[in-house]
Amino acid sequence: MKIIGMVLAASLAAAPLAHAAEYPDRAVTIVVPFPAGGSTDNIARIIGAKLTERMGQPFPIENKAGATGAIGAAQVKRAAPDGYTLLVSSLAVFVVNPHLQKGLQYDPSTDFDLITVAVQAPNVLVAGPAGKDADLKSLVATLKAQPDTVTFASSGSGSSDHLTAELFWQQSGTKGVHVPYKGGAPAVSDLLGGQVQYSFANINAVISHIQAGKLRALAVTGDKRSALLPNVPTMQEAGVNNVDVYSWQAVAAPKGLPPEVRKTLNENIVAAINDPTVKPKLLEQGFEIVGNSPQAFEAFQARELARWKQVVQTGDITAN
Repeated sequence: MKIIGMVLAASLAAAPLAHAAEYPDRAVTIVVPFPAGGSTDNIARIIGAKLTERMGQPFPIENKAGATGAIGAAQVKRAAPDGYTLLVSSLAVFVVNPHLQKGLQYDPSTDFDLITVAVQAPNVLVAGPAGKDADLKSLVATLKAQPDTVTFASSGSGSSDHLTAELFWQQSGTKGVHVPYKGGAPAVSDLLGGQVQYSFANINAVISHIQAGKLRALAVTGDKRSALLPNVPTMQEAGVNNVDVYSWQAVAAPKGLPPEVRKTLNENIVAAINDPTVKPKLLEQGFEIVGNSPQAFEAFQARELARWKQVVQTGDITAN
């Protein structure tokens, strides 16, 4: 009987390992809570394709856009926590929506098991043809002399480009006019066309226009200069402190994910974004590889939630 008990105990102890070895045994859906074609969708497709190679099962993308990612996030919350539904989203879903949207159908702090922050990228303050200031110092002077007249485009209320502009105004003691669009593409289009003057755009969305001379880069929001724009100063170097902002894309799953599945996903996603066929392409687009642990992601989320809560409250920002 003692031997039988030992065998049974060993079998039970090995059960989680067997489960991990079997996962995944069918397709894993990656929900992207934004339209196809944007930065988050791009990252999700890169990760999904590499996970398909590494793990031997399809990782199809499902775009479920609406309410700045809240609709897709709520869908993932309701899914079974078995590892077969994942969420790939930008910071809006994880740290901004709770401060802007009333009646939110999910809680980012309690409804998801965080897996990893995959990549991050600084925003870059760009001037279109209608933006006449040559540098950040000149722009700050214009904003102080003509408050509430200079226009800043964003991809939508609560987006990283919107909140970066709000943080910039707060830190520089100025105020501009926020012009929200339904996505980054139309915002950049109107910036290029001269309908709006400036934008704190995601660097990967505007780098080609900067390189072509169609947009002028005044400063980047990272804590160091971008390798893609080595001659463009950081916000601090240009004279405005405490505007270190990164947009980022991360992976999560419904709360209750088996620990061994969470570990398997983290290891494979981190390996995927560091793959020699993937990493150089991401770096060329302006992304920086993060690939942190679930625990590091949790700590990072807590800091970001507190930071953007303060910015939203100070600026009396609402979703519109």
